[in-house]
Amino acid sequence: MDNLNTLARQQIDDARASAHGRSAHLFLHDGPLRQTVIALTTGSALDEHNAPPAASLQVLYGRVRLTAPSGNHELFAGQITAIPHERHALHAVEDSAVLLTAVTKVPDRAQDSGITTATRG
Repeated sequence: MDNLNTLARQQIDDARASAHGRSAHLFLHDGPLRQTVIALTTGSALDEHNAPPAASLQVLYGRVRLTAPSGNHELFAGQITAIPHERHALHAVEDSAVLLTAVTKVPDRAQDSGITTATRG
């Protein structure tokens, strides 16, 4: 069992030691579910990237800015938000650690529910 506070501190230390000012540790991988602690030093960023099918971001320490075409959100320690379903970036306003929870694959709902679709002629 992992301790999020310990993981956050370790990743912040690793980010401070990194030339890029960031560090990440995937600590849970269960099928399509991924949980990763990401640390960024003040001014560093994860450049714009695609969103997974479903994800949330919880700030464990510090302050970050989540940017996307639909709007920017500044988040503080203790806050959590859904990741927008569009390209986005994450910027550290101050040294920060976040918990990214992502689902990398969402099953086709029609197949899962036993519902089939038919074409009318």
